[in-house]
Amino acid sequence: MSTPPLDTLTLPNVIETLDYETALAALIADARARLNAAGIAWDVDTLETDPIMILLEAWAYRELLLRARVNDAARANLLAFAAGSDLDHLAAFYDVARLADETDDRLRARTRLTIMGRSAGGPDERYRAVVLGVSTRIRDVAIWREVTDPTVRVSVLTTEGDGEADAALLAAVQTALERPDIRVVSDRFVVSSAVQQAVDVTMTVRLEATASASILTDLPDLIAADWLTESLLGLDLTHSWLIAHAMRSGVTRVEVVSPVSDIEVDSTRAIALGTITIIDGGRGR
Repeated sequence: MSTPPLDTLTLPNVIETLDYETALAALIADARARLNAAGIAWDVDTLETDPIMILLEAWAYRELLLRARVNDAARANLLAFAAGSDLDHLAAFYDVARLADETDDRLRARTRLTIMGRSAGGPDERYRAVVLGVSTRIRDVAIWREVTDPTVRVSVLTTEGDGEADAALLAAVQTALERPDIRVVSDRFVVSSAVQQAVDVTMTVRLEATASASILTDLPDLIAADWLTESLLGLDLTHSWLIAHAMRSGVTRVEVVSPVSDIEVDSTRAIALGTITIIDGGRGR
């Protein structure tokens, strides 16, 4: 049974929903009961200048601040919500330390992988956590085995350029995986870059009659930037994706010249966009 993503879980009961009016109403009811028990009639809770109401409103506000602080303390102990130094301490409990310049989201994901892969030599989450712990330059990693072969194949995608991993980074990943406290005796690692091909793209783009010609110049950079925001491992390069991301304001028609057909990759690989060439397709609708 797979573990659900943290952001799909419902809000835990320990985190209370706060409401000022509810807190104030409870304080008013309590004050009225106490005053009545002392023989003091008090029924001016709608009068804003009443001294008791002024105090109750202040107490209600302070109670909300206190309850909010309790909520914050509860969040600090939950992986889905912990941030900053609170997250550092929570991760440290699982022997995970923040890398230089590592974001909360990345540290949180790496900590979760470590928890899921507590076995000394696996499951795959264990190896994923080890690889991601090598450097913040690593954007994503795929771990897989083929049939009964003990070889563990590792595909690394970086945050830099087109995502291709250089030799030094691959060597660092190999070293981390082969540490005696990490590797199972029977496992052998083959580490490679997830990006193994760069695909050049050529498109014919037609503009509206009044559209700026600069659109044609800007499109290559815009499309390349959009590609890098995707989850690239296993993402096919399709004509439909290229057309959708070339259809900017002022563009009326897009035709993909090359690649001539969609390019498919498996979940362990990624495609890098090479040179993007835009051909002026004229004006019209």
